[in-house]
Amino acid sequence: MLTVESGGGPRIAATNAAAEALGLRLGDSLADARAKAGFLQVEPADPAADEAALRRLALWATRYSPAVSPFDAASGADGFFLEIAGAAHLFGGEAGLLADLGRRLARFGLPARLAVADTPGMAWALARFHPSPSRILRADKEARTLADLPIEALRLSEATARTLRRLGLKRVGALIGKPRAPFAARFEAELLERLDQALGRRPEPLACVTSPPAYRRLRRLIEPIVTQEAVLRHAARLANGLAEELRRDGMGARRLRLSLYRIDGEARIVEIGLARPSRDASHVARLLALKLERPDEELDPGFGFETVTLAVTLAEPLAARQIELSASGDGAERAERCASLIDGLRQRLGPRSVRRLMPRESHLPEKAETASEAAEEAIPWPKPEAGRPRPPLLLRRPEPAEVMALVPEGPPRRFRWRGRTHRVALAQGPERIAGEWWRRGKEQPTRDYYVVESEAGRRFWLYREGLYGRETHVPRWFVQGFFA
Repeated sequence: MLTVESGGGPRIAATNAAAEALGLRLGDSLADARAKAGFLQVEPADPAADEAALRRLALWATRYSPAVSPFDAASGADGFFLEIAGAAHLFGGEAGLLADLGRRLARFGLPARLAVADTPGMAWALARFHPSPSRILRADKEARTLADLPIEALRLSEATARTLRRLGLKRVGALIGKPRAPFAARFEAELLERLDQALGRRPEPLACVTSPPAYRRLRRLIEPIVTQEAVLRHAARLANGLAEELRRDGMGARRLRLSLYRIDGEARIVEIGLARPSRDASHVARLLALKLERPDEELDPGFGFETVTLAVTLAEPLAARQIELSASGDGAERAERCASLIDGLRQRLGPRSVRRLMPRESHLPEKAETASEAAEEAIPWPKPEAGRPRPPLLLRRPEPAEVMALVPEGPPRRFRWRGRTHRVALAQGPERIAGEWWRRGKEQPTRDYYVVESEAGRRFWLYREGLYGRETHVPRWFVQGFFA
């Protein structure tokens, strides 16, 4: 169940079949819903993510028609219009198109209600309120069919629909054929406008989605090429052409694909990824050269390549940056050099060979960082709190140690680790770090950390393990890391 914030507290924005079976409805307060149903799985609604997902689905639906328009927020952002005039015959008619569309959406796990009508408003009303999940309406039955549907089928605002119901006008048929002047004087213009759009008396323009630009360059060669130098020379020329298109749209390439087609019909594909968006053609050419130098990427031209294509498979916005008079302390140049180094290492050593340590939310030091792809955006490391030092080197996992202390709860005076005994000259602590309470299962132990310096001058990070509210009879000690 999804909720949105409102003046009186969170309210239900979306439910599933199980929630509806318990009597929960859209607009109910979360407090009332919990009183009715007890345990609920509740997540905050994310309208921006829903809108982005619907746009991706609408772009996918252009396989049926080039004119696809997602519903606007007022109509409920959970569907799209398809203009299928001139395209339905390609799928065996309107019934065949609906059947294919419904089957593919079901395969995605998206239950759908589909309708075909002469106007967008009529199709929306049928898909939302007609008993049949799939309906094709003949051209001469709009008024009769619309008259039997509830007033909400006209895509009215909540306030207008509520006022109409309070006046006893619960069906669209109560508006069709009636004098228009009283409605025009009492209600907003949207009432008669939506009615006319549904019946085809007034046009309804749709804002159709457009596919993102395809950045792709192709070169057909008069004479086949067989050497790597020739391949890289043509790839550099294609990269220059792509750079102009990317600069025009304010975009940068993150992933590119070089396709080489041999005379015998075989194709050779070379893909590269970049740590940051770029439209530097020389940088792309250098990465391709590094990639082709690897033994597993050696070209097999056969009788030669006759066609070369270079395409951007992932593009991201890239803002223009001042170069000659840029501030020396902005860090942009350093970030670009770092990204260039990462790109070169990844092409030579493999895409997963260069990793970056990233912070992760965890109380336990050995779980507070993770290795991720070097191409991901870096997350700033949190600064350690005053009086809570953290060692620069951690062991892969804590190693047990034999410790002797003056008192059971006191700092160590001597400890034995990896077969060697270390006498403690100085000790700082303890700093208590509790276990991860949200993890289910056995009781999570606490840790009392000490920074100790041996008589030889080495500094260790040790901890004594205990349990919540009580200490074990025989304390367990571990070495976690080193300072020097």
